[in-house]
Amino acid sequence: MTLGLYLVRRLASSFGMISAVFFGMLLLFEVVEMVRRFGGGETPMREIIWLAMLRIPATFYQILPLLTILSSMSLFLGLARSSELVVIRSAGRSAMRMLREPFLATLIFGALLVAGFNPIVAAASRAYQDRLQTLQTPDLQSQISLEGSAVWMRQGDTHGQTVIRAQSVAPDGLEFSDVSFMQFERETGAPLIRIEAAHAHLDSGFWRLTTAKRWNLLADNPERDAATFETLDMPSDLTGERIRESFARVGMVSVWDLPDFIAALDRAGLSSRTHRSQFLSELALPVLMAAMMLVGAVLCFKHVRAGNSGTRILMTVLAGFALFFLRNFAQVLGENGQIPLSLAIWTPPIASMLLALGVLLHMEDG
Repeated sequence: MTLGLYLVRRLASSFGMISAVFFGMLLLFEVVEMVRRFGGGETPMREIIWLAMLRIPATFYQILPLLTILSSMSLFLGLARSSELVVIRSAGRSAMRMLREPFLATLIFGALLVAGFNPIVAAASRAYQDRLQTLQTPDLQSQISLEGSAVWMRQGDTHGQTVIRAQSVAPDGLEFSDVSFMQFERETGAPLIRIEAAHAHLDSGFWRLTTAKRWNLLADNPERDAATFETLDMPSDLTGERIRESFARVGMVSVWDLPDFIAALDRAGLSSRTHRSQFLSELALPVLMAAMMLVGAVLCFKHVRAGNSGTRILMTVLAGFALFFLRNFAQVLGENGQIPLSLAIWTPPIASMLLALGVLLHMEDG
């Protein structure tokens, strides 16, 4: 048990140092990118740094499996270089027993990251997108969200903001039913116009409403002066592609809220396959990190006197990138419906783990 805790502490120390290095590199890259995009305007430097800080968690969260395999490689190369690995093996501790505690610790640490760090990443991504939209189009803001079984949208123009609520939407993001529009004055936020329509079609640059009723809320008696229309056109800067992308954008909903969000998408008639893929990938992340730890350990398990240390390091890095690419490629295939989602998400981490165990058993028993 003492030896297992020692290995876990060494692994955690390696992960912390490597994470700090990559975090600093990501911060530098993001600041440079934000300066390139907004440095020539009126955006202050503190705002640019804040945007970079909001962007980093999502990128850092994506490379956690690569950080794990690099940490494992650093740990076992250090043990081999200091001859601790030889002492441990000569004391009768098998490789399987030696890796038990680091494997369980990586699995638990991955689960804690999914449970605790994932909501922070989702909140930072939402704040980044909101702030980015405000900086790019401060006068024309639009927002799309999902609440319960209804789709909520907001479009803006130079006159004011319009809040739109639809009971259901077609998968193409163009046909809506049971739609209500509420237009507000920009400066005071006072309601101006309310429109109820049985159906709405989003065309290029405008809404086409069917069986609509329009109330002027500034009139003395809005109900008396209300007007009905068989068809009514309203200008809009929304597009079906933007609506679909808003619901398909992953990483902006925490893992705790994903089940309810997926159910709401299904009730609204929208495709939830992308978010189902995200939810399964979050559940599989601890297993993937544990598999990466095993792969890094197995490839760097020999003593440095055996030679080929540089080759083993290169193989470990290439194996990490190959498994990372395979996982992303399988996830894309699952999101496109070419293979089942469960197969696409769970096969790469389980296959990586079995591959590492197979190589380890071959090294142990020949």
